[in-house]
Amino acid sequence: MKTAKLAFGSEIIVRGMAFREGCWVIAAEGQGTRSCPGCGETSRSRHSWHVRRLQDLPIQGVSVTLELRSGRWKCRNEQCARKTFAEKLSIALPFARKTRRVGELVRLFGHAAGGRVSERLLAGLGIPISDSAVLRQLKSHVRNHRETKPLRAIAIDDWSWRKGSAYGTIIVDLERRTVADVLKTRSAQATADWLNQHPGTDIVSRDRCGLYAQGIRKGAPSAKQVADRFHLMQNLRENIEREMTSVSRCAGRSRLPAVAGDRHKAARRQGRLARQALFVNAKRMHAAGRTFGDIAAETGVGRRTVAKWIAQDDLPDRQRSTIKQSSRLYFQDFLARRWAAGDRVGPRLFHDIRARGYVGSLSHLQRLLSTWRKAVQTQEPPPLKKIDSLGEGRAIDPATGWQISPMVAASLCMKPTSMLTP
Repeated sequence: MKTAKLAFGSEIIVRGMAFREGCWVIAAEGQGTRSCPGCGETSRSRHSWHVRRLQDLPIQGVSVTLELRSGRWKCRNEQCARKTFAEKLSIALPFARKTRRVGELVRLFGHAAGGRVSERLLAGLGIPISDSAVLRQLKSHVRNHRETKPLRAIAIDDWSWRKGSAYGTIIVDLERRTVADVLKTRSAQATADWLNQHPGTDIVSRDRCGLYAQGIRKGAPSAKQVADRFHLMQNLRENIEREMTSVSRCAGRSRLPAVAGDRHKAARRQGRLARQALFVNAKRMHAAGRTFGDIAAETGVGRRTVAKWIAQDDLPDRQRSTIKQSSRLYFQDFLARRWAAGDRVGPRLFHDIRARGYVGSLSHLQRLLSTWRKAVQTQEPPPLKKIDSLGEGRAIDPATGWQISPMVAASLCMKPTSMLTP
């Protein structure tokens, strides 16, 4: 009992403790303040007793209820409007059903996890409480601690009750970095009514929503409306991406030369350079007296390939496999004659070589024809001077030689300078 008395403070005298209905029940008597809240005079005349049942912190995961016997007193001041008043206790708010420390714990859980999640977590800790009670605790704390100072700079944005159908409005105090209010609806009239109730607003940061602009003009006509930073950056990124996309489309219509950084060609070029480096390394190791087996084990190249490399002065080209009828190159001579004659329609050429035994796909054939079309396009000058001044309308990565897509270019423009490489 001494431990319980120290935990509750000197204003509580613990009389007993029992385990009833799966819950620890602590019987106690209050020794709180007896000053009248109306006139402040201390009373010595007891009117009656009443019992308050307060939920308190659990003991070893078991719920605890505090049965607190508190007094009611008479006010002897004839000029006071109050006749009786209840004894004040610091461990709980008036009319509350839980102690202050439980209320603070519930508020912290609700603020971090929300109503339903907090209900499940607190039940596991031995504090049974409903999700609606968690939300009521949050709202009560906000009402009691809300600042009454005028709001000079605010931000207005919408939030979704249900995405695509129901939206509300959130208002943030930019100077104190706190949420000033949350409205249930998203409308110009609700925004105007709120601003009329909170005069003194000089700056309003908002998105591009026309409803908020109209509501601000009605509720705070003298306030300066500014676009928030998020939407400014978003609009900049969208415009960059849209501009580069339109340039790329114009480049395609103007029959510009093929992009120099073709990914397949770049991969083949890198593979050729890697084989050349292995070839030079193998020749150097052989000149140093290393055997074919040692060179093959260190470079990862087959022993027969090493022997072939040592016998030659230059790196030999890779031998192509035998061309089959599934390959477009099997009919390359026939296709070249038809192409030179002016027949350049892909589906028609596909039908002709299918009749001659081609078993590949149309997309496979179109890849060959696209390279021939690009070769023809390089011989024609671009008619659009504007695109030509933009570097053929295409952004090329100097490190890889590949074309930069509009989305990647827009994201690069939005990145901080410190995150960009040379």
